[in-house]
Amino acid sequence: METRTALESTPHVRLESVTIAYPRPRQSGSFIALSDVSLDIPRGNFITIVGPSGCGKSSLLLAIAGLLQPDRGCVRVHGRPIAGPGRDRAMVFQDFALMPWRTVLGNVRFGLELQRWRGEDLTQRAGHYVAAVGLSGFKHYYPSQLSGGMRQRVGIARALAVDPEILLLDEPFGSLDAQTREEMGNELLSIWEQDKKTALFVTHSIDEAIFLADRVVLMAKNPGRITDVLPINLPRPRTLDIMDSALYIEYRRYVRAHLTTAREGCHA
Repeated sequence: METRTALESTPHVRLESVTIAYPRPRQSGSFIALSDVSLDIPRGNFITIVGPSGCGKSSLLLAIAGLLQPDRGCVRVHGRPIAGPGRDRAMVFQDFALMPWRTVLGNVRFGLELQRWRGEDLTQRAGHYVAAVGLSGFKHYYPSQLSGGMRQRVGIARALAVDPEILLLDEPFGSLDAQTREEMGNELLSIWEQDKKTALFVTHSIDEAIFLADRVVLMAKNPGRITDVLPINLPRPRTLDIMDSALYIEYRRYVRAHLTTAREGCHA
């Protein structure tokens, strides 16, 4: 049995030389989505991943989720190779992935039902996370009756309800307007601060990447790879006012310069 000290000294998630390739339809050879990617993620860190389209950000998350097997290399959780999805990991998608025939409460209950929660315990736990994302007054509404931001809250509540150790978020706010996106990022941080699960968050937004993160993973493509990992030394808890600080502005310049270089490099 591993001791708590051993678990804390081992990265919560470790990617070891991960390469993922996809076949090219009607063409010979493969498209390399990720090439030789290695990364250590400590327990309780909030990691954001930013880079140009096609650099393998989503593939990286899917590999950690166990939904995609690397062609080479290994993904480890607690030092153990993962072979598929597990209860210790939950994923939130950009397209919400809600069941339209279930209410808000019914969607949040779904993952708990798969874990064999029953009766009043099930109802109370689902209700707790509906309340945590500010939707108590909408628990009997169906997804078609909700705004985009509200539907995304349901997706986050459903993921949190099953109490994963690792929360994987693939551009969850990508379809929202700028103001709602800022509000949702602020709310997500407030929820995360309560128990500080290990979180990986894919985004195209520079501000979102910096505001949320303990570290920003910077990627480039052709092939998809990590080019830098930027520690974000901004105090927590954070509010949107921190975006006006000199240090935040410096981080923004650095990330923007990286993305410009990454895009230009794609055409070289």
